[in-house]
Amino acid sequence: MVDVIAAVAGYLLGSIPFGLVLTRLAGLGDIRAIGSGNIGATNVLRTGRKGLALATLLLDGGKGAIAALAALALAGRDAMLIAGLAAVLGHNFPVWLRFKGGKGVATTLGTLIACAWPVGLAAVATWLATAALFRISSLAALAALALAPAYALLVDGKTALMALGLAILGFIRHEANIRRLLKGEEPRIGDKKA
Repeated sequence: MVDVIAAVAGYLLGSIPFGLVLTRLAGLGDIRAIGSGNIGATNVLRTGRKGLALATLLLDGGKGAIAALAALALAGRDAMLIAGLAAVLGHNFPVWLRFKGGKGVATTLGTLIACAWPVGLAAVATWLATAALFRISSLAALAALALAPAYALLVDGKTALMALGLAILGFIRHEANIRRLLKGEEPRIGDKKA
């Protein structure tokens, strides 16, 4: 029962679409009608509002971290992993937006930082290094997601299993990006679309 409560609470927290809320409050309309149509920080950046993009990034990462840490405090480590995973599912498939959400990268990184900070920081460093080298956000995300389970193996099996689940989900959500990467058509950071 505790795990079910952790999953539901994590999902509901994760489903808050901060990118959509912030862009509407800023008078920019519906972020889903801009760029890639995604509700995450990368698409918010395409509005030209770096502050809003940073706020979206921090809030999306924070909701994964808060879900995980609250579950840890109230119900223990297993509930933490469940709540963190559920928060990412909530971001990707929010009930408020007819289950059409983001790709969950920031929420995944926030969850990983909360569940095992060395794993989360290693994944963030991977994202930053890849983004700096190639200037392609999706490639950086895929590299961070792919390596996170390997980093997590250094912590414990349950964390590695959660990281693997998040990586698989992330790769599924990036299907269109992967196709564009293979064709050499994926936009670089700073471009206006996708």
